[in-house]
Amino acid sequence: MTRSQRSSTLDSARPLLSHHDTEDDLLWQQRSRYHGTDAAVARAPHVNDGNNVGDDNDDDGLEDYISHFDDDPDNPQNWPASFKWSVVALLAMTAFSVTFNCISLVPLAPSIVRSLTPPPPPPSDGTDSSLPPPANLKSASVLLVTIWELGEAAGPLLIAPLSELFGRYPTLNITNLLLILFTILTATATSVPTLILSRCLTGMAVASNVLNPAIVGDMFPSDQRGSAMSLIFIAPLIGGAVGPAISSAVAESVGWRKVVWGVVGLSTICEILFLCLFKETYKVAIVRRRVMREKHSRHRLANAHVDMSTGNLKRGKKSKREEWRKLRDSVLRPFLVVFGSGLLMALSLLGSVTFSYFYVVSVTLPEILEDKYGLSGAVKGLCFMGFTVGSFLAVLTCNAFLDRIYIALRDRDAALTQPCSPDDCRPKEKPEYRLPLTILGAFSMPFAITFYGWVAQLSLPLPFLLIACGLIGANTMMTLIPLMAYVVDAFGLFSASAMTGVIVSRCLMGTFLPLAAAPLVDSFGYGWGFMVFGVMSGALAPISVVVFRYGERWRQFCKYSRVEQ
Repeated sequence: MTRSQRSSTLDSARPLLSHHDTEDDLLWQQRSRYHGTDAAVARAPHVNDGNNVGDDNDDDGLEDYISHFDDDPDNPQNWPASFKWSVVALLAMTAFSVTFNCISLVPLAPSIVRSLTPPPPPPSDGTDSSLPPPANLKSASVLLVTIWELGEAAGPLLIAPLSELFGRYPTLNITNLLLILFTILTATATSVPTLILSRCLTGMAVASNVLNPAIVGDMFPSDQRGSAMSLIFIAPLIGGAVGPAISSAVAESVGWRKVVWGVVGLSTICEILFLCLFKETYKVAIVRRRVMREKHSRHRLANAHVDMSTGNLKRGKKSKREEWRKLRDSVLRPFLVVFGSGLLMALSLLGSVTFSYFYVVSVTLPEILEDKYGLSGAVKGLCFMGFTVGSFLAVLTCNAFLDRIYIALRDRDAALTQPCSPDDCRPKEKPEYRLPLTILGAFSMPFAITFYGWVAQLSLPLPFLLIACGLIGANTMMTLIPLMAYVVDAFGLFSASAMTGVIVSRCLMGTFLPLAAAPLVDSFGYGWGFMVFGVMSGALAPISVVVFRYGERWRQFCKYSRVEQ
């Protein structure tokens, strides 16, 4: 097989949507093709935008080890299938516990804030007037729910680069321990500000949404990742479905703190299993440690060559500075990519507003169920399953049709263009083929969110409210999943930074936009108040059509998504 044929084979083996690749991984793959190294395994975090390739200590030795790592028994892709699937099950369990931690307090937020807020002093004139609860209590209950997303906006900026510098194992275990400590702080909080701060810190320590797809990519080849990825993505949906129901039932009988302590216990079990069963999966970290062990064993021989050992010593000191410089660059790069692309900013705005409706529903549904339908306890928690069921059906729809639509549009355009040349008969790949489902979700969301508001305003039967929640969940996933696939395809080498930028903007919007729900409802009622959200979604929906129609030309204006002709 020639080098060009080998490169083409590797390209075709890569999934259309790969969540674990970073810019450094892809740049290393490009470099390794020119050096005859297998691109599927030749990845190293010390390549930064193609420059400073030789800065790390013993770089040549590291590259040589990685190039021969394919058949190594320490290669995670060569581990026994039973062990790899046990790791996947552990990752899914962790994702479930994290989502349960996030969602379990959502239906309890108003009562928790009231229990931690001291009662107001009696009126000075002695009158017995029952005043409504202060407006800041409602804002505090909303912030208690959404502040988690503010923490998750900051976490990926550090967790992903740290996992590439030090490996998955130490990064994952340290963040899991921090998550447990911050959850304990939540369980022991005695004031609303402390509780909100602890929830923000807990969200910041979440590593599963960043590292779980990367670990699956470390262990499985591209054509075997689908089932593992599906299990990891389904687990949070299950946690989101059962979390509100279980927490409402437990809180009604023994109090909300027992719910949080239960989450502490579940997270502790996951961490103990990680310490006992999990092994490092990042190939570069595995090889680097092996090189360091052999370097120590050759220490005496190296000392005999004074000049060379002095040079290596200096270069080792430089590599430490380079590692921290690369960490800084990795944190800043997502902002450079997002603000350097008008297309990505537009898609981020559409995706972040769509995502924030989950928290808009989360902070308004408990009050609607109590005031309009007289529900409480576990029954109120079960009503949150409407959103989860809709999301689950949309995920199944995307898994079934996203690739089919892509292939159909690609083949249709290939049939309408000139016949391919004998040297290259592959049809043209366009990221825009990913967006038809996003268009459907974006234009359906205004009707879903408006329907939700008017069902609450008119107190229509409860099944209508559950259907409205399901429609919002379905349209949210229908918009976001193809949108993320488009970002990965369109930004190529910079897809990881582009995705991080989208996630950060999504988390920030999910933190602050729901704060507008209470003032809108107080001023206009549920019907007209949620119609404001519907009009906003309707104004943003054409972004999906514009990108689908003109995205190929629009991408050429940004150096991060430009396709070299």
